Amino acid sequence: MVVEAVRGARVVVTGAGGGIGAALARRFAAEGARVVVNDLDADAARTVADEIGAAVVPGDASGIVPAARTALGGGIDIFCANAGVGTGGGPEADDAAWELAWDVNVMAHVRAARALLPGWLERGEGRFVSTVSAAGLLTMIGAAPYSVTKHGALAFAEWLSLTYRHRGIHVHAVCPQGVRTAMLRSTGAAGDLVLAPNAIEPEDVAEAVLDGIAADRFLILPHPEVAGYYAARAAEPDRWLGGMNSLQRTYEEMQAASEVGQAPANTPAREGEPA
Repeated sequence: MVVEAVRGARVVVTGAGGGIGAALARRFAAEGARVVVNDLDADAARTVADEIGAAVVPGDASGIVPAARTALGGGIDIFCANAGVGTGGGPEADDAAWELAWDVNVMAHVRAARALLPGWLERGEGRFVSTVSAAGLLTMIGAAPYSVTKHGALAFAEWLSLTYRHRGIHVHAVCPQGVRTAMLRSTGAAGDLVLAPNAIEPEDVAEAVLDGIAADRFLILPHPEVAGYYAARAAEPDRWLGGMNSLQRTYEEMQAASEVGQAPANTPAREGEPA
């Protein structure tokens, strides 16, 4: 499949040192795009970039637009806000954990859009791809900072789309469930219960993204069943919450029986996309 919107496009993928981000970078390059690979892990970013013949701009995703624009010869056509942080726990998680989740999962998207929109609006074209997670449509047990900020990421993507679509700005919200990445492995019992049984490969997510771009769909669901869960949540919220509470109780039982030495639930983990 050749996606005309991607062929020859100048593309930035944040959090692309591994996982979904690396799969996206490879897929865009295979479609003939010029790609910038970004990751906090500079060595990982360079490895992916060298593999696909891309430029590399390592560092915090929040402020890479100027350097990425220069690396691509002066412009960006597609920006994939893919970097994310998975932070577990609930209200007891400390302020630093909540602030990190907010900064990476929401404000990095805001800062990127702030830098990109003036140029895109002037020329009447641009594409913003936000890796949100199904947690942004639903929720994730054991991970309040992650769930709340992924809801925020979805809300920001929706706002961008409804505000600018008539001015040539295309926005996509990518909402996978479990994806076989290091991030999934860090989720412990909650991930084993909710995400692992139907986990897919990062390449499956990248393929879904290219399909979504080709169809110009806002909501990209690598796990199609999420659409049904989302509809049930909206139509019968109390029933849906009851079902999720049943999962929560099972999770608590699994936690009680877990082996000593498991990483604490509020340990943040970084990757291209928290599953």
